[in-house]
Amino acid sequence: MELQNAEMLRIFVGEQARHGHRPLYEEIVREARENEIAGATALKGMLSYGHDMTIKASKIMELGTNLPMVIEIVDSAEKIEGFLPILQKMVRDASARVMITRELVRTGIIE
Repeated sequence: MELQNAEMLRIFVGEQARHGHRPLYEEIVREARENEIAGATALKGMLSYGHDMTIKASKIMELGTNLPMVIEIVDSAEKIEGFLPILQKMVRDASARVMITRELVRTGIIE
């Protein structure tokens, strides 16, 4: 298997953030697909804290908790760079607050 250089954009957003009538994390994944990004996955966090230093946990009795959603997007550096302004506009339109990380990765597919 041959690995190729790529980049991963990791986006941290609260599950309650909305873009229009849909969750922002869903819209980010949909927009990545529309822009023909190689892959995107949304994952739900079980325990976290962020800028406000408040610990949020996934417990049955805490139904209103705004747990983190983590969206990982992988593609070439050029495609990731082109997606960033789109992401920024979506976040602004949603009046949300997100944190992103961007890192170099090596990708390959095993069949």
